[in-house]
Amino acid sequence: MHEDEDGSGESSCAASRLVSVKSLDVADVEGAKEQASKLCGYLNKLSGKGPLRGYKLRWFVYDQRKCYLYYFKTPQDALPLGHIDIGDACFMYDVEGEEGQFEVRTAGKEFLLKAPSRQVMHYWLQELQQKRWEYSNTRGSVKRDSWSSPTLAYPPTGLVGKENDAFFTEKLSESMEKVRSDFAMDAETDAGGMVGIQSARGPFSIKNLGTELRNSMSNLRPGRAENRRSVFYATAANNNSSSEEWEMVDPPPRDLPEQKHPLDTHRHSFGSAFNFDFVRNRQRPQRPLLRDVRGPGKLGRGVEGRGSESPTGECNGSKPLDVQLRLQNQQDELNQMQQEQNKLREELAGQKELVRLLQQTLRSSQCERPTVCRAAPDPSAAPDQPPSPAVTQEDVAQLEALLQERDGQIQALCGHMERLSLEKDSLQLELKSLKVKVGEINDQLGMLMETIQAKDQVIVKLSQENSEQSGNLSDAGSPPPPQELNVLKDSLQGYKSQNKFLNKEILELTVLRRNAETREKALEAKCTALEAKLCQVESKYLVLLQEVRTPVCSLEQNPLISRLLEDALQAESPDQSEHQIFKPNTVSEYDAYGFKTVPEEEEEEERLVAKVRALELKSLSMTDQEVSVGVKWENFLAGTMNRDLVRSPELKALIRCGVPHEHRSLVWRWCASFHVKKFRDHLAPDYYETLLNVARDRPNPASKQIELDLLRTLPNNKHYASPSASGIHKLRNVLVAFSWRNPDIGYCQGLNRLAAIALLYLDQEDAFWTLVAIVEVFMPRDYYTKTLLGSQVDQRVFKDLMCEKLPRLHVHFEQHKVDFSLITFNWFLVVFVDSVVSDILFKIWDAFLFEGPKIIFRFALALFKYKEEEFLKLQDSTAIFKYLRYFTRTILDSRKLMNIAFVDMNPFPMRQIQNRRSFHLEKVRLELTELEAIRQTFIQKRETSLDRRSFASDDEEDN
Repeated sequence: MHEDEDGSGESSCAASRLVSVKSLDVADVEGAKEQASKLCGYLNKLSGKGPLRGYKLRWFVYDQRKCYLYYFKTPQDALPLGHIDIGDACFMYDVEGEEGQFEVRTAGKEFLLKAPSRQVMHYWLQELQQKRWEYSNTRGSVKRDSWSSPTLAYPPTGLVGKENDAFFTEKLSESMEKVRSDFAMDAETDAGGMVGIQSARGPFSIKNLGTELRNSMSNLRPGRAENRRSVFYATAANNNSSSEEWEMVDPPPRDLPEQKHPLDTHRHSFGSAFNFDFVRNRQRPQRPLLRDVRGPGKLGRGVEGRGSESPTGECNGSKPLDVQLRLQNQQDELNQMQQEQNKLREELAGQKELVRLLQQTLRSSQCERPTVCRAAPDPSAAPDQPPSPAVTQEDVAQLEALLQERDGQIQALCGHMERLSLEKDSLQLELKSLKVKVGEINDQLGMLMETIQAKDQVIVKLSQENSEQSGNLSDAGSPPPPQELNVLKDSLQGYKSQNKFLNKEILELTVLRRNAETREKALEAKCTALEAKLCQVESKYLVLLQEVRTPVCSLEQNPLISRLLEDALQAESPDQSEHQIFKPNTVSEYDAYGFKTVPEEEEEEERLVAKVRALELKSLSMTDQEVSVGVKWENFLAGTMNRDLVRSPELKALIRCGVPHEHRSLVWRWCASFHVKKFRDHLAPDYYETLLNVARDRPNPASKQIELDLLRTLPNNKHYASPSASGIHKLRNVLVAFSWRNPDIGYCQGLNRLAAIALLYLDQEDAFWTLVAIVEVFMPRDYYTKTLLGSQVDQRVFKDLMCEKLPRLHVHFEQHKVDFSLITFNWFLVVFVDSVVSDILFKIWDAFLFEGPKIIFRFALALFKYKEEEFLKLQDSTAIFKYLRYFTRTILDSRKLMNIAFVDMNPFPMRQIQNRRSFHLEKVRLELTELEAIRQTFIQKRETSLDRRSFASDDEEDN
């Protein structure tokens, strides 16, 4: 009963502190919106040299970290082709220039860009001006974080990022912002969907390649494209002898309204529209055309038949040159076929005449043969009759041979006649089809001629009206026509927009130059103050050395040394805190992560050591190696702007060097998402919010212990130092949500520190999933349960590794019977939190979140390797154990430590750790079983002994 009441009371208390679903950070939502509205899109960039110089389509992405405008070949490319420094650039464009073309000028370089339209150009210019303005204001006020990287930016999420943004962001002048808004151009907010991530999701088109080729080749022969014309010859319908010449000119723009009328064409027509217009050319000599060759025929009828249709119809198609070439080819074929037909007719007539003669010869020879037979000699005839001329046998044979030859010729001629007749029929059919096609072409030609005539009439009429209006305007001052008035209005609006843009550009450049001068003067003043402070420190140092060399009295009672120590530990005065520029003190009260640098409650000697340690860390963070790591990260992230991070050897090597302060939020968020992806894919998007609602409505047994541990989590960090600190509320939400997700563990001391470190760089939900990744993915089962079985196993595995990797130190500890697991147990449980300096701690966490628990073994061995010689010098177990408790705080060089962990400790296979874990797990389970049996036996004996014992009261003892 008491437990239920306590639990319900605690749950109600905890529920009052939990956030609801709607109480998520507003900054998180704004960050998501900012990510969604990323400034990127396609622009044409003038590039190349010589005759190949032309516009090429490029994908531009703005990077707010460095105020660079990177450009890529495609949105899918990993490495940029180059960048434009927007922070020190100026912008301009010409109203009378090409539409959408603007210029970006930087120090010693000019970039000519072209947008698809004027609206898109205005949007890009306005956004680039705004980005430059925001960057210049933050550049003047934001401090460099020399603890991890010399770059300017700060993480966008987490307690560290929000604290830095809130502290360093400078409030902009309201009057200045009002003046800038007055000069702002009227541009569309989304540029018609042509700017942003959505503009890269369209299907790929080969048109871009053709555009680049045309842009590159357009400069090879300047001036020729404008003079290129196609000539077309046509003849009027009512005059077959006269012809006129027409030229094809450029088609009208497609965005102008056109009035199209349907054309009645033959069903076999091969084209119904042309994409060019015709104009008369009176200067060229006239040529005879198809109508002159053919004579009056279907062309004339076609033109007459089309005369009743609308003369203003415009014919626009796609292949003007094909029509002209086809017409010429068909005309030549028709001429050839007519000539061939005439030849065939002449040959046919000759063959007919030859057949007729042969037939006559045959008939005459047939008539002569019986006559010859009748003229043979008759023996019975009277001898007194005169003898007829004798016909010999040879003559008869010759005649028969001649007849047979003639019969063969007749048969051959008959076959040839049949073939000629078939060929004639096919030629007639082909001729008919060609006549039909020629007729259709003539019909279309007639329509085009009528359209041209109508256009000529309209042009003449408009020219007359224009001349009359111009004359009237010069005389009476009448207003211009509406079309010209609209053009003038558009030009006026364009010049107004350009005027606003240039005024705003001049205003911003003036302010930027003034700010740069102010920053330069401030830096000069700060440099002077630092030089003066350096001189003071050097003089005090020399005085101290002189006093130590020849002491006047004992060092403990020397007033000079006491005064120097007070000056060294003196807090900042209010006057110095008001003037940030003239404050040469290089050690602040809190470091970049919110940890206190010089604790006030410690003794004077320890405070002095802490300040020396902070100064040394400050100097180590300014080395060339740290600067080079920051540059490598900048180059790597610049190549991943178009894609997400992926596991690669390059990324692994960079993370092992340490993630810079401003990029740590991004890398940690990606690592956590990568490791818990298998969990999140099967859960709802609002899973974390649902857990918070459940924790708000229902009691949780772990809530009481969580509340007790909140202020004990990181008392030396300002984000968790008081109940009203910004991190306490978020830490409570993360721990309670995890206790509902994993009831088997619920809450264990140590989880609060893991979640607190994650919250320094991540939002609540990301920190929650980071805790899930550590407990449920990285660490073995039962690592954070009540028995801490997994933690005990890892300590035995670590002892084996110490014996293998550091045998001398392991033997030294064994000789003096020092159990170092009493110290290292907490290292493994909370991943070195509160065990090493903050700079090294976060570098360990960088590699730990990427590679997993193997990193803990690496750095635990590296810490002992770093101080191995110091341990070997100690020959007393008490001194060794005392040194074990604080030796990690004396290690400051993170580069040397990481080199030991990742180079000297190799090889370090994870399979070996897994095998040893399995081996020791069985042994620990057996030991725990034996301990449990001993405990049960002891309990039974104790209960038995208590039953047998009798207790007497005080009165009975007195009696």
